[in-house]
Amino acid sequence: MADAQMISLTIEGRPTQVAAGTSILEAAKTVGVLIPHYCYHPGLPVAGVCRMCLVEVEKAPKLAPACATAVADGQVVLVHSEKALEARKGVLEMLLINHPLDCPICDQAGECELQDYTYKEGRAEGRYREPKRFNPVEDFGGDVVYVANRCILCTRCVRFMDTMAQDPVLNVSERGDRALIGKFEGQDLTHAWAGNVIDLCPVGALLSKDSLNKARAWELDRSASVCPSCTQGCNMIVETRDQQVVRLRPRSNEAVNQYFMCDHGRLNYRWTNRQDRVEVPMVRQGAALAAADWEQALAAAAALLNGKRAFVLASPMLSNEALFLLQRLARKSGGAWAFRVATAADEAPLPGVEDLARRRDLAANVRGAELFGFTRSESPLDGLQAGDVLIVADDELDGADAAAMAKAGGIVVVGTCLPAWARHAASVVLPVANFTEEDGTFTNLRGRVQRFTQAKAAPGLARPSFFVLGDLLAAIGDGRGYFTAADAFLALAAALPEFAGMSYETLGLKGAMVQTTMAGAGA
Repeated sequence: MADAQMISLTIEGRPTQVAAGTSILEAAKTVGVLIPHYCYHPGLPVAGVCRMCLVEVEKAPKLAPACATAVADGQVVLVHSEKALEARKGVLEMLLINHPLDCPICDQAGECELQDYTYKEGRAEGRYREPKRFNPVEDFGGDVVYVANRCILCTRCVRFMDTMAQDPVLNVSERGDRALIGKFEGQDLTHAWAGNVIDLCPVGALLSKDSLNKARAWELDRSASVCPSCTQGCNMIVETRDQQVVRLRPRSNEAVNQYFMCDHGRLNYRWTNRQDRVEVPMVRQGAALAAADWEQALAAAAALLNGKRAFVLASPMLSNEALFLLQRLARKSGGAWAFRVATAADEAPLPGVEDLARRRDLAANVRGAELFGFTRSESPLDGLQAGDVLIVADDELDGADAAAMAKAGGIVVVGTCLPAWARHAASVVLPVANFTEEDGTFTNLRGRVQRFTQAKAAPGLARPSFFVLGDLLAAIGDGRGYFTAADAFLALAAALPEFAGMSYETLGLKGAMVQTTMAGAGA
């Protein structure tokens, strides 16, 4: 295909070249100029209704909306000219006429575009003295509550539900100064992807019931991560406060989830804050498990494995690094390795985005487990032979067959929590971090390897899974362990041709595809 025609123009005195058809707003980003806007979003159709992105184009008769105006050859654009600044100041004044100015109690405070642009380009004080319009707060269903008084009618939410979700629930009701966002009769935001309207809202009009009044934006620490709730692998941001995950939000990646994230993924985080975590290694002494230091626990696990076959049952929520080391552990002893995964009844697609859905397999790394040779089974303990050392890696084995487990010659639990059965059956317990507490990678259903980064500290003496498993391998005479997740990933990439040439540097935060595709890899 022929290369796209390139257009040369100047924005705020900075020359640039962009593809023909690019909007002035997007072209300005290439030279580091952010044109204020509300209704425009790169993942939605252009509406051009807020008029906040007005800029001056030399030789044009009037100001142009940057979001809806395509670049032209030789164009000279002035974003911060007196004429453009005065126009945007007027737009802000109009938006603030009925805005309640309740920033101190608004959940959006600190990450609100109305705050930002008013501070940067608005009037020093308002001139409106009449009483402001008032509308009651409305429950929109699902996780969404609508505060009509703060709404600036950018219509991002309406366009998302119309074109992306293809479930036209929302509309602009009434007209003129009475206009607000309304729901159609008998409908609400119970769509599987409706929570995205909260992220899309540039002000505090659409809020999450789940995170309402939980924290202020400036109190949160943020880390780039990958959603573990299904095999889609949506990119996301983990937001923590006082070592607790309080909110998950989508992070843009055109190749995976564009700008969106399903409601199941965004609300499925409470398990990362569980209070029943294993905080210290434990070794069985008689009838009870007793706390031990790491050297003792690793030595006990190595002694248990000495000369015996290992059977590994691993959770597909573990990282590639952990799964690679677990299969290496099983392979060294001539053992076997398997996994099981919870499933949903059906997929929940986002119709407006190609190949984006909440998948049936409700775990992040099913594809990774398959690449490492793990056998998928609804009853994985069927492969356990008498006398095997059973290594249970972060699978709580709910409803496990006690008779099948009794065949094991010893049980090593490598996990974040201690299941009830493990209190009387486990020989050694090695506490590990969950995915918010360590660095690592997942492989999504299409074979894209993506990094997640540590968001908070692991409790007590718990260590990252790659660190613990590397030390366990070293204790049985295989290697020297790994100090960083990057080192463990390099070992993985050197051992498996599918990951050849990959490193954390080459993956970046957008990921890369594995070298081969697996026939029949499902969702």
